[in-house]
Amino acid sequence: MRKNADYLTGINFETAPGVEVSNDKALFANRVGGSFGEPPMEDTGRHGAVAAQLRRVIQEPGMRKPELNRITAALRNLTPMQRRVVAAELALLDKQPATTLIIEGRFATTAACPHCQAKDAIRYGHANGLQRYRCRECGKTFSALTGTPLCGLHNRGKWLGQAEALRDGLTLHKVADALHIHVSTAHRWRHRFLALPMAIQPQALTGIAEADETMFLLSFKGKRSGLDRKARKRGGKASKRGLSHEQVPVLVARDRAGVTMDCVLKAMDMTTLSAALKPFLTKDVVLCTDGSLALAAAARHIGVEHHAVNLSAGIRVDGAWHVQNVNAYHSRLKAWVCKFRGVATCYLANYLGWFRALDREHGNDPKPAQWLTMALGGTA
Repeated sequence: MRKNADYLTGINFETAPGVEVSNDKALFANRVGGSFGEPPMEDTGRHGAVAAQLRRVIQEPGMRKPELNRITAALRNLTPMQRRVVAAELALLDKQPATTLIIEGRFATTAACPHCQAKDAIRYGHANGLQRYRCRECGKTFSALTGTPLCGLHNRGKWLGQAEALRDGLTLHKVADALHIHVSTAHRWRHRFLALPMAIQPQALTGIAEADETMFLLSFKGKRSGLDRKARKRGGKASKRGLSHEQVPVLVARDRAGVTMDCVLKAMDMTTLSAALKPFLTKDVVLCTDGSLALAAAARHIGVEHHAVNLSAGIRVDGAWHVQNVNAYHSRLKAWVCKFRGVATCYLANYLGWFRALDREHGNDPKPAQWLTMALGGTA
């Protein structure tokens, strides 16, 4: 058994975490669930270490068949007592809801401390249904939710339902009805889930990149007092035609491969546009815009090749130069946002990130598990 167990776990049990060996007798500091600081199980020192290592290996996302075969071979040599320990561990894993498995998957390889970023942590019991860890460096405890936007939210069993709502683009009232939660809870969950996907932008645009701005109506939706104007119906229209202080500019840049960046702008001048575009444009990118003088000045300031299409003269396409791609994106974005009957300007960036994630998959919308992973700081 010792040979097979060592082969299985790849460690020496005398130095296994949570196991101290004295006079050939192992003192087990873990319970079957793998937590520290709880009463030890009787006569399960090394057996518990096997179970703990089994759990870590089984939770690996990409287990290969030879590894599974080695585990199976080692299990055949277990004593009845050892089999009971391993069976209890497997039963515990089976009882974990899908949401918990996704959350715990953040630390599938190494638990990184959110307080000091050290990667030297030990298992330290369970809290609120999640594995708790204790950092050896700073001594603080944490779980896989600590430091994420979802930390502190309740009803984890409904989080995948919220992720499905993001995939389907449901309104708040539809989400509240489907998940049997209050509308204010649905609102809070939506923007907690979107806090990190909102910041997922491409590293760079390549080839020919089109850039153009679109306008959204300035909105204080949800604000009950302190308005400097008369409240209007949700969605509504501006009091003036054309550009004005009632419009919020949103810059969208998109290359011909469909890679898209966007952001809310405070102004439409050369300095603001340059600061927004520069991180995404390399020197070999060709920027194509409409007749905007501010975008032309921004292209010169960044130092990239620039071609402008004179839309005012009726020229839509000039050879390879056009902004049809980015304008089509504007149309899809506006049509999608319309269902929400107005978007509060303070949350506009969240909605841009939401639609960007949907459009990035080209019709193959992220699955609920992928939405939950993105909300926890991973990538779809």
